[in-house]
Amino acid sequence: MQIKEQIRSLEDELRQIRRDFHQNPELGCEEYRTAEKIYEYLKTSEMAVKRITETGIVGLIEGQAKGRTLMLRADMDALPVEEMTALPYKSRNPGKMHACGHDGHCAMLLVAGKILSKMRDRIQGNIKLVFQPNEENMFAKHLIDKGVLDTPKVDAAVGIHLMTALQTGQIGIQAGPVMAGMHVFKLTVCGRGGHTGFPQDSIDPILTAAAIIQAVQSIQTREINVLKPTLIVFGRISAGTMSNIIPEKVVLEGTIRYLYDLDDADTANPCERFEQIVNSICRAHRASYEIEYAYHHPAVINDSGMVKIVSDEAQKLVKEKEHIIPYVTMIGEDFCEYAKKVPSAFYFLGAGNKKKQTDYPHHHPRFDFDEDALPIGVEMHIRTALSYLSGQH
Repeated sequence: MQIKEQIRSLEDELRQIRRDFHQNPELGCEEYRTAEKIYEYLKTSEMAVKRITETGIVGLIEGQAKGRTLMLRADMDALPVEEMTALPYKSRNPGKMHACGHDGHCAMLLVAGKILSKMRDRIQGNIKLVFQPNEENMFAKHLIDKGVLDTPKVDAAVGIHLMTALQTGQIGIQAGPVMAGMHVFKLTVCGRGGHTGFPQDSIDPILTAAAIIQAVQSIQTREINVLKPTLIVFGRISAGTMSNIIPEKVVLEGTIRYLYDLDDADTANPCERFEQIVNSICRAHRASYEIEYAYHHPAVINDSGMVKIVSDEAQKLVKEKEHIIPYVTMIGEDFCEYAKKVPSAFYFLGAGNKKKQTDYPHHHPRFDFDEDALPIGVEMHIRTALSYLSGQH
């Protein structure tokens, strides 16, 4: 049976798996039901399965002949979002929702794994299926520390992300940086509180914070080449208790995002410049400050060789050649941690369809994706794996 026929025979199962995950979303590192479902499915697909961390799952397909090992990765976690869709399979868990497509990622990889496990005679090497917890909070590095790239040693990695910003059937892929590196910061500006009628007796942290917000924008517009995208965005500001009280402090939270390697000597480090400006403005206003970085990760940088493999297979699959497009986003992804270790390709599968109301952005309470994209993702996983392990690359 040809690959397309095998996928077609499993389409109902593919959608049912996705809808079951969608209806039962679990937050990062709480994916106990999801992990159990994945574990049992991989077991029935006749492959070696093991747990890594409490909720991470790894399946291993060993080919008939020895060779390299390719890792295919899907993320499992949902978001703390109250779902506002009218889907018959909408979330049953209040305040939790698959609003980023991870339910689809898991379904695609499970079905691809089931088909690939029956094709061992065509596989020269191994395929490692990794179902990763807590991608939204950058858990990949923890899995690497736990040995996910070892035993057998992973030689290359591939990941797919469903993307409603692209039309269903489009495939977005290119070499180089494709998703942003990111630092999540919490900046506390400390002044001296007092009465708004006697501001001269206080040190106003709100005024200081306002100057900081304005000044740091010059980093992305004046100090870094515009061809190397940089974003500094404040998402939360907290201060004060009453309109006539100058507060003791202001807390500002946000992200610094960049689409390049921070180790590039020719590019200013936006985090270093951020703190230099904060320090200078606080000294000028007689205030003090503290900066904490909750977490950070580098940009996702695709390997040109792996991109060629994926692109070549996409050309065989996609009827309209113009549907294979370069695509870059300033969203972050912890797949970057794998891409730092082994040659990798991370690409985007269009799942947006306005008529089906699947064009809402990711993390929106009405987010949904066009399920017609799911069989395409399954086929891309299969074709990419077989191509990489054919020994021709």
